[in-house]
Amino acid sequence: MRTQSMAAGALLAFALAVGPAVAAPPSNAKPLSQIVAGIEAVSGFASIKEVDWDSNGYWEIEYFKTDGSKVEVKIDPVTGSPRR
Repeated sequence: MRTQSMAAGALLAFALAVGPAVAAPPSNAKPLSQIVAGIEAVSGFASIKEVDWDSNGYWEIEYFKTDGSKVEVKIDPVTGSPRR
C-alpha cells in the first residue's frame, strides 16, 4: 500500500513539474477535416499515414508524398499552420 502511494505521489509531482497536458484541441480550433484538407493540398501529396493529437497542443501528422518520402509535420489547431 505504501509503495502505491509513493508511486502516485511521484507521478503527481512529475505532472505538476511538466505542466498540465492539453487533453483536446481548444474550442476555437479549426475542424480536423480542414486541417487534413490543407495537408492534402500540399504539392506532391500522396496519402496520410497517421494523425495524432499531441498533449502539447498540436496535431502531429505523418504523410507520404508521391516520390515515396515520408513527412512529419506539427500543425497548430487554431491557425492550421505548421508549428516551428
